[in-house]
Amino acid sequence: MEATEIAETIHGEHEAHSAAGDATFRKFAAIYLGIVAMLLAITALGGANATKTMVNANIQASDIYGYYQSKYIRQTVYQLTAEQLQTELLAQPDMPQSAKGKIEDRITRFRERVDRYESDPSTGEGKKELLAKAKEFETKRDHAAERDPNFDYAEALFQIAIVLGSVSIVAVSRPLVLLSGALAVVASLLMINGYFLIVHLPLE
Repeated sequence: MEATEIAETIHGEHEAHSAAGDATFRKFAAIYLGIVAMLLAITALGGANATKTMVNANIQASDIYGYYQSKYIRQTVYQLTAEQLQTELLAQPDMPQSAKGKIEDRITRFRERVDRYESDPSTGEGKKELLAKAKEFETKRDHAAERDPNFDYAEALFQIAIVLGSVSIVAVSRPLVLLSGALAVVASLLMINGYFLIVHLPLE
């Protein structure tokens, strides 16, 4: 066998080995991209849920504050009416006892309503109870608002990782897929933080 034939044989074996390696690389890179795509879907779901929770909690808090304001207005009306009737009693000491009794009864009923508007544990619709409910929804909204940026950043990084991974398959580039993997790891950490809020990201 001549030297040229030996060289061609070695070169052919090298190309065959390289082609097999490239095929293996592409196969594992494709599996990797499938996993990243799955993580992206999970991240998108978490982001959608966080946004939905944030919007709903904000609406509920606003509705309760509106109800609280209406309670406050009615409470003020009853309070002022009771004070006005009390002033009338003081201004007319010679008022007949029957009329005086009726006015005193109305004053008592109005003040009882004022107290119920302030706090009514039996129905949970007193101002005190409504304010507590509104605060709960605000806390829920703020918690969701803290979670949401994690999902946003994770989605962006996962998408970039998928693009780099796709290019690495076409170009058979190991460095590109390593860079894609690094971004996917960071995105995974952000996704986990979005669900569990282990670390609070600065919002500004």
